[in-house]
Amino acid sequence: MDSNLSPVDALQNIRQMMDKSSRFISLSGLSGISAGVCALIGAWQAYGVIHNATTNKAVAQLRQAYEAPSSFTQVDLTDFMGNKLFIIASATFIGAFVTAFFFTWLRSQKTNVPLWGTQARRLLINTCVPMLAGGIYLLALIQNKAYGLIAPGCLIFYGLALVNASKYTLHEVRLLGYGQLILGCINLLYIGQGLYFWAAGFGILHIIYGAIMWFKYERSHSYSPNSGQAS
Repeated sequence: MDSNLSPVDALQNIRQMMDKSSRFISLSGLSGISAGVCALIGAWQAYGVIHNATTNKAVAQLRQAYEAPSSFTQVDLTDFMGNKLFIIASATFIGAFVTAFFFTWLRSQKTNVPLWGTQARRLLINTCVPMLAGGIYLLALIQNKAYGLIAPGCLIFYGLALVNASKYTLHEVRLLGYGQLILGCINLLYIGQGLYFWAAGFGILHIIYGAIMWFKYERSHSYSPNSGQAS
């Protein structure tokens, strides 16, 4: 610490060091943007699958009215969509995770903060607990064929995970969590429109959050937690 600093500046430096030691600050705004873009691409692909599957189902029913049953093998709509959507969801998650990890790693190099440490472990644990509980709940919904509740369930449990983990990172994560919770609760009132809410929450909100984070903390490649501005 510089001995020429005024008492106020010295206290601010101490607070900054304490803040860095208690919070994971390597989250990159570009991670949020990349995750949001992956989510929007996945939602677009899923919309195409749902639309085509519904159309194909209607065409199949019309054909069956004019053809012998043995001449056409009808594919169950749920099975067809389920397989396709699972592949899209898996690819979207992997793409979002890989790109988010990459940009977070770059951010950790710039801030000279270890990517894996006490703060990162606390952040991971507090994120995973609600997510694991939500995963079990969503599997139960699938088992009971309550498909309309899957999208709002994803948003709600993800929002809870962000709010729970936000005390170990930047406060903007808490705001993102609140946004996910609000969208998930509204989606409960509009069952059947989950894909749009899913795209809004995981896609648009992530992009907005990432852009704010980048402009606020990364534009000048430095971090000042007390002022909340890049310095």
